[in-house]
Amino acid sequence: MTEPPVSLMAEAITRNECLELLEAASLARVVISVKCLPVALPARISLMEGTFIMLASTDPSVILAAQRFDVLTLQIDGLDANGLTWSVMVSGIAKIASGNVQLSPVLDDAVARGATLVALPLSVVIGQRG
Repeated sequence: MTEPPVSLMAEAITRNECLELLEAASLARVVISVKCLPVALPARISLMEGTFIMLASTDPSVILAAQRFDVLTLQIDGLDANGLTWSVMVSGIAKIASGNVQLSPVLDDAVARGATLVALPLSVVIGQRG
């Protein structure tokens, strides 16, 4: 008996599934351009009200990008219960967070260690499994 062929095609994940995966995540990569080179930097994250992601970073490149209202992309990935990989990416115009926001313990800890909070709207949310 032959095994079924393995599909190399990625399957799209719905926006709601992407939001569920983002809700469960506390660590992500922020993808930005630094001196015209792509860089992926770690950041603590928390999904806020299903409308934006709050991220905490101490990296000057991320903070400067948020001060300039640059477009940032945030990426998380993992394995599902069936061992399939998944990936979710969010892009939006970043800004330094302002106002009183109830923070998750992960972000509270990051801020206590000197991180700056950056708000990233969920302008583009895409995900794939495969």
